[in-house]
Amino acid sequence: MPKGGKKGGHKGRMRTYTSPEEIDAQMKEEKERKKNEEEGAAVNDNQSEDKLTASGSEDSDDEGSQKRKGIEGLIEIENPNRVAQKTKKVTEIELEGPKQLSRREREEIEKQKAKERYMKMHLAGKTDQAKADLARLAIIRKQREEAARKKEEERKEKDATMAAAAAAKGLHKLSLN
Repeated sequence: MPKGGKKGGHKGRMRTYTSPEEIDAQMKEEKERKKNEEEGAAVNDNQSEDKLTASGSEDSDDEGSQKRKGIEGLIEIENPNRVAQKTKKVTEIELEGPKQLSRREREEIEKQKAKERYMKMHLAGKTDQAKADLARLAIIRKQREEAARKKEEERKEKDATMAAAAAAKGLHKLSLN
């Protein structure tokens, strides 16, 4: 038995098709609705333009002409915490003025400066880590000098024993002659 249960689900039903007359009627209705919307918008635009030219100030009308949603249109509310966003013109924007950095940017710059100061002090040998590194290097240098001195002594000793052995062989050859 198939998973769906009953045999012959909704997919086996007859299909219904929309007749061409119905499609034409729907298309006409949509065109009429669009025309009505466009005419209504054009009338509203003309009315708002007349209001703007009648009153002298455009900035004050911009705030009042915004559509208010819901009850806001009926009730006047003064919210002292609400900041009205004002559009700035390109000429009003200050490009040369001091730029305010965000907290992250300031912290990033401070971190870089602190790192540079530390590296300068480290190279000068004034930090604890630099002093420890220099002490370690001095110890290693002494160990290497001692190792080189011992090698040199061993080489001289070996040369001396070789010379003594060669001299002994030379005497041994002379005594045989």
